[in-house]
This record gives sequence, C-alpha cells and structure tokens, in this order.
Amino acid sequence: MNYYSLNHQSPKVNFAEAALRGQAPDKGLYFPESIPTLPADFIQNIKQYSKEEIGFTVMKPYVGDSIPDDVLQEIINQTINFDFPLVQVTDAIASLELFHGPTLAFKDVGARFMSRCLGYFNRNAYHHTTVLVATSGDTGGAVANGFLGVDGIDVVILYPSGKVSKIQELQLTTLGKNIKAIEVKGTFDDCQAMVKQVFADEQLNHKLSLTSANSINVARWLPQQLYYFFAYQQWQHEQAPVICVPSGNFGNICAGVLAHISGLPVQHFIAACNANDVVPNYMNTQVYEPKPAVATLSNAMDVGHPSNFIRILELFHQQFSELKTAFSSVSISDTITAQTITNVYQQFNYTLDPHGAVAYYALEQYLKNSPSGARGMILETAHPIKFPDTVEQATGIAPEYPEQVKHLLSQEKLSVVMDAKFEDLKEWLMSR
Repeated sequence: MNYYSLNHQSPKVNFAEAALRGQAPDKGLYFPESIPTLPADFIQNIKQYSKEEIGFTVMKPYVGDSIPDDVLQEIINQTINFDFPLVQVTDAIASLELFHGPTLAFKDVGARFMSRCLGYFNRNAYHHTTVLVATSGDTGGAVANGFLGVDGIDVVILYPSGKVSKIQELQLTTLGKNIKAIEVKGTFDDCQAMVKQVFADEQLNHKLSLTSANSINVARWLPQQLYYFFAYQQWQHEQAPVICVPSGNFGNICAGVLAHISGLPVQHFIAACNANDVVPNYMNTQVYEPKPAVATLSNAMDVGHPSNFIRILELFHQQFSELKTAFSSVSISDTITAQTITNVYQQFNYTLDPHGAVAYYALEQYLKNSPSGARGMILETAHPIKFPDTVEQATGIAPEYPEQVKHLLSQEKLSVVMDAKFEDLKEWLMSR
C-alpha cells in the first residue's frame, strides 16, 4: 500500500515513511492509494472472529510489507487488549464505550498502535524521533501513555492552558521521562497552528527528526477503524446501524467512513459537533469557512479548523452529492448537552460524558425523523470522570474515579508554560 499527499506535490510513500513523516513534504495529509475491499464472508461471519483476527485483517492491507506479519499481529494484540462493549441504552440507541483503555478515551487505540509501529521502525536507529502533538483534551494523555518509555522517541505535547479537564491535564503532565508537556496560553487551534509551523520550518526539520501523533498521522488515524468493526460484531439487528460520532478534528468519523467504504454495513453517519460548527455549516452551504474555536463543555471537540475533513471529502471523491447521501452533521449547544446528560441518567440510569451527550441528542433527533425501526449507536469517547463537575451538576452524583486514574490525583503537574507564539516554541525546541 502506498500513500499520496492530498496536496499532490510530493512523491508517494509506503506506510512506514508516511507514519515516520506524519505529514507530506508539501504539507498535505497522506491518503491511501486505494481503499481495500474486505471479503464479503468476513463481514457476514464477523461474530466468529476474535478481536485480534479482525484487527489483523483490517490493518494488514494498509501496513503492507512495512511490518512483518508476526510483528503486526503482536502490535495489534497490544493495541486492543481491553474491552469495547456496545451497551444498550434504549431499544433504539446503543453506546459503544471506548473508554476502557489505560487513559479512558477512544484515542488509546490510535496512540498505542502508532507508538508500537514507530518503536519497530526505530529499532535500529541511532537518532531520536521527536513526536509532536497538539491536544484539545484526550489525545495528549493517550499519546503520552502510549509512547512512555519507548526507546528512541521523545514526545512533546502542546495543550491549551485552562481548557482541558483536571484529569486530562494530569494524564499528560505527570509522566516525565521522555514526555514533555507545553502549556500554551491560547486555544487548541493555536496549538495546532504552532505544530504545523514546526513541520514547515526547515531549520527545525534539519535539527530534529519530526513526526506528528495527531490524527493527521496515518498510524494514528487508520486503526480507529477497528472499533467500528468491534461494534458491528456486537450489533444484534438485521438493519445496518446509524452511527453518530462526536466530532472535533474529524479523524474518528473519517476512520468510520473508511471502514464503511471497505465493506462495513452502516446506514448513515452523523458528525455531532458542539458550538464549533464549521462542518455543519458546510453541509448546509457547501462553503467551508474555518473560524476561531470557542470553548464548550465538550472540550475535545473545540476545533475551528478540523484537519481530517479534507480526508472525508477525498473519500467521497470531492462530490458533495455523494457526501450528503451518507453523511450529515449538526451542532448541539452546551445547554442541550447538559440537559441530555440529565435526561439520560434520570430515564435510563446511564451516565454520558459531554461528548457522548452531544452524540446522543443528535442521534435521538435523527431517529425521530427516520422510518420506523431505524436504530443506531453513539460512540462514547471518554469516561465521565474526565468531566466530573459537568457530570455531577447534571446528574447530582459525583462520578467515581476508576483505578486507572486514582494515582494521578497525588502527582505533581510538570509543564512548560508558553505564549501562543511559534518563535517561542522554535527557540525551546532548538535548545533541547
């Protein structure tokens, strides 16, 4: 499998080079040269396969010869060694819980897969690779955990000061070792812009071997397909599901669309957004207008210029009519988000986090206007404990701390505070 740049000004590369580079030299995102078609009997008999067998079958075509089969299988085994339960909330709506990994967020899958791939690619290297990542919430913790202690890898995480939850911040600022956290006095978009400027800077690229761990990296983006297959394996209905994904940078839902094009049955995709409504506006106007991110209760989705939406357009051949048939997007307010957490807890004794609540309300509204019998699932992308104040205010019950994070409460935060200026980041990186 080769990958081409969506800016079409760089040579094609294999999976290993795409993962190590993160972004093409022409600053475009890498995209697979062809979309594999999974065997029909694989989908029909998916309940007979183990998670590990599904993982290998889905990922092998994308990895190609870059990693030996036995190594790839072990990477997948380590990536998905936790549960992905599909929990029925109502007769019509199920919740795919993606928070049972080590950092209680869906991004554990991509971060664990990518870290182990880069560890393999760097096994004989004499230089360090610097992984640079911007986070609006959960990416930082997942990347920090996934890469902690990996030989030959240094990780630098940029996050917006005061705009991530306490647990999210502790997950990315307390590990030390090869993990460095930079607390930027700005927004996620500022952090993401600074990271992009680093990759565009010749002096930094000459000094450092750089790659990105955001979902722009194919090794982070592609394995997110897996939990859509795990969800379908647990799906109990003949009719394909409507899938509603809380969406910020759009890597997660883009992976789901990719899985669907490969053969996974899905009736329709809904990208549920908060007040950051660039994509919902595009779906109404066909005009894509990025704008500054605004802070919301669902902070991991506070993105004003979603990087992966260009990949979604590519999956639909830049044809809006194709996109409109399979995909829709809506914006949900903080007021409705909080009220949804309350309603679902009171009616069904199920606790949503703010991101899951955005998706739940969007799916609920879509199903009300669908033919009788339509059912769907939301992706519950983070554990409610990451947003304890919001959840407690909405439910009246303080969420309990899972074992994975209890130890963080006594840890000391270690971060480098920095203005939202590329020059400051460059100076810091050059001095390392």
